[in-house]
Amino acid sequence: MSVMPRAASRLDRITVDPSVLHGKPAIRGLRLSVQSVLELLASGMSFAEVLADYPDLQREDLLAALEYGALVAGGQQLYPSGS
Repeated sequence: MSVMPRAASRLDRITVDPSVLHGKPAIRGLRLSVQSVLELLASGMSFAEVLADYPDLQREDLLAALEYGALVAGGQQLYPSGS
């Protein structure tokens, strides 16, 4: 049985700063919450559409939001870095 190698974590792109979005997890200290990014993707927007609408975002940011959401949904406690 082969095991797929785990990709490197992108969680360093998720920050929590009490002065940004009232301390909600955000993408790289931008005023865009992880929750907002996940909602955009859940609504059916493609990566390309989200990136076109939010030019400050990068593909790695979207993957970081998905990784964060998956870990939180799995019940893991996460402590993102400050900005």
